[in-house]
Amino acid sequence: MNARPALFPPLTGTLIVVTGASDGIGRAIAWRLAEAGAELVLPVRSPEKGRRVADELASRFPGAIVATPALDLASLDSVFALVDALGAEGRPIDILINNAGVMTPPTRQATSDGFELQFGTNHLGHVALTLGLLPLIRAARGRVTHQTSIAARRGRINWDDLNWERSYDGGAAYAQSKLSVALFARELHERSRVGGWGISSNLSHPGVSPTNLLAAQPGLGRDRELIGRRVIRGLSRIGVTGTVESAARPALLAAVAPDGDERFYGPRRVVSGPPTVRPLWRPMTDGPAAGRLWDESVRLIGPRLQERMSASS
Repeated sequence: MNARPALFPPLTGTLIVVTGASDGIGRAIAWRLAEAGAELVLPVRSPEKGRRVADELASRFPGAIVATPALDLASLDSVFALVDALGAEGRPIDILINNAGVMTPPTRQATSDGFELQFGTNHLGHVALTLGLLPLIRAARGRVTHQTSIAARRGRINWDDLNWERSYDGGAAYAQSKLSVALFARELHERSRVGGWGISSNLSHPGVSPTNLLAAQPGLGRDRELIGRRVIRGLSRIGVTGTVESAARPALLAAVAPDGDERFYGPRRVVSGPPTVRPLWRPMTDGPAAGRLWDESVRLIGPRLQERMSASS
């Protein structure tokens, strides 16, 4: 982890929140940001993993300021507990990187609030976090970077069954969740522009790399890694797909690029390569769907979010 992405600036005095930073791409993102001097809040589901990452960063970058508060994006109680804790501190947030995610459990699983796990974690959890933290992001005139996926290229919103209760297709549900991330990112930027909120919102995707998304995850009902992960790992070794470190670079560039407002960053070769600005994929360009999804997401999350949004308006 020695070479910095192009145009990576010093970030001393910048407060950055990164979800999903306990391993994989999120950890690589946190490492780069700490190297650049940022003050980090890395909300984690596992306290043990959080301590490990904080210790690594403190050891490698003496003086690094890293907090690892609890966050389970599959629990709105957990999301709002973090929102309230950061709100009580009152520190403006310069950058929020919504990176965490889950992928393709073999059978339908639900969050603690009853949402399909991928839609509830990847999308609704981040919606609640972002809109809950909006006053702090607005105070910094900050930026939100949202991590989507190649799966969004073929995604569609299953409007008649957003939570996949009548039938379940893990891949289609994952694609929906990642398309939802992209549509929310675009709608957030548009509402900020129209409402004068002073924040920017953009998108990144990491390409393909051998992360833990396809690893054995007993908590998701997956006792062994998927064959696809072994294939990706082999392709990564010969440079066809990316590494975890290279997969972190589009989100890093999206987060810190001075001209990055509303842009979409990804690897040059789609699955790997240097980070660059990419054209939006067709499903991401549906403005009416983005507005509809925003309204439906706020409704699903419920009064706790609505009250916070009303208080900050």
